[in-house]
Amino acid sequence: MIDTAPPLSLSARYGPRYRWLLLLTVMVGVMASIMSSTIVNVAIPGMSHHFGLGQERAQWVSSGFMVAMTVSMLTTPWLLARYGYRRTYVGTMLLLLAGGISGGLANHFPLVLVARVAEGLAAGVVQPIPAIIILRAFEPHEQGRASGIFGMGVVLAPALGPSIGGVLVDLFGWRSIFFMVVPFCLASIWLAYRFVPVTAPGGVTAARSGALDWGGLALGTVGTLCLLNGLVELRGEAPLQAAALLAGAGLAFGAFIAWQRRVAAAGGTALMNLALFRHRQFAMGSVVAFIYGTALFGSTYLLPVYMQVGLHLSASHVGTILLPAGLVLAFTIAGVGRLADRRPTWLLVCIGLALLAASFALMLLLRLDSAIWLLAVFAAIGRVGLGFILPSLNLGSMRPLEKPLIPQGASAINFLRMLGGAAGVSLCAIVLEWRLAAHGDSLANTATSTARLAAFDEVFMLLAGLCALAICAAWQLREKREP
Repeated sequence: MIDTAPPLSLSARYGPRYRWLLLLTVMVGVMASIMSSTIVNVAIPGMSHHFGLGQERAQWVSSGFMVAMTVSMLTTPWLLARYGYRRTYVGTMLLLLAGGISGGLANHFPLVLVARVAEGLAAGVVQPIPAIIILRAFEPHEQGRASGIFGMGVVLAPALGPSIGGVLVDLFGWRSIFFMVVPFCLASIWLAYRFVPVTAPGGVTAARSGALDWGGLALGTVGTLCLLNGLVELRGEAPLQAAALLAGAGLAFGAFIAWQRRVAAAGGTALMNLALFRHRQFAMGSVVAFIYGTALFGSTYLLPVYMQVGLHLSASHVGTILLPAGLVLAFTIAGVGRLADRRPTWLLVCIGLALLAASFALMLLLRLDSAIWLLAVFAAIGRVGLGFILPSLNLGSMRPLEKPLIPQGASAINFLRMLGGAAGVSLCAIVLEWRLAAHGDSLANTATSTARLAAFDEVFMLLAGLCALAICAAWQLREKREP
């Protein structure tokens, strides 16, 4: 029988452990959404061959997902307030489930893209929810520990995912990776009916009076699409068209900010509450999140491509090499989560960004005859850096916010991180193609060469530079008076 008890009844039934059960439930859903985001990169070469795609179209498998996820994150506070936790969460899991099944069965590339967009929409809505729960359901001295445990569980999925996915691609083809989210979605739906409350955040009954800010959503979507298409066109023969699209992105985002101010002045519910950015720590954390997203998701796209077409490793080898790094990340994030309760979060973020930059820079030492264990070690250093950043950035940015602003803050900072990520995937693909052409090579060539590795090295240096830039903003996360 489906349990429809209010949050107080659930809390009374399960006692102090209820908040951990609630966090576990949403963790399973976020694991499914992150897995759908990252695991597809292992299958891009096989998918490109099956549909006869060039690099430009193939990268939309990743960036199309990112666009949908980025924009839909802004709707999370409204959906939670209008429909409550349970209906919002179950709805996103059903959409993610449908996207995984339809993508695995699709016979035409446009259908694969539609499935990826559906998965992206679901992933975008669900990902800000855990940060809201951690900051509202847990005491300040427990928030770091909760973030660490949540982060450890979440990163284990993408850590194991590429390994399993690489084997599945080699054995059964690229379609098999779409079906990997199915068991996670089914488990999350079952858990949701046991532990997720039907109410809105804070136990307030969901209200149907407010209207979604469709104008802001449209402007955000247009701006994101123009940005990505403009970046793609930069590699073509139409520089004026690229400039027009990038200018359109700037205009759309400018109009988005103006529209949000207008909606707030009229007493409506803006998609993004600009009052958040009056808090210095949140504003600086948003800058870090954007740059960090660019480097993180750009490298998530770049590393499998580098290993497969640069070093000529199989898909299963790619997953095996990345597995130790993922396990290192899982244990690092659990330990750093506890540190975040006792140490300045800005310091942990700076350490993480420095390690991530070092990981990218070390990739320049690899050659065609380098030992595979070196690649695994360099990747692990970067994952240790991520372990320092992940539990610390949200806490350092959002702790100064008033509780009513927390859902908006979680939505906004995730939006900016994913906007950076969506740009990062396109940016890495563009710069890689540009540098390959400069070195007289192309990914269409089956044979690799030192020139090809030099092109990859230059992209890794770009990512290292972005991480170094983010350290400057992370330094501003310092509180006026550290505890």
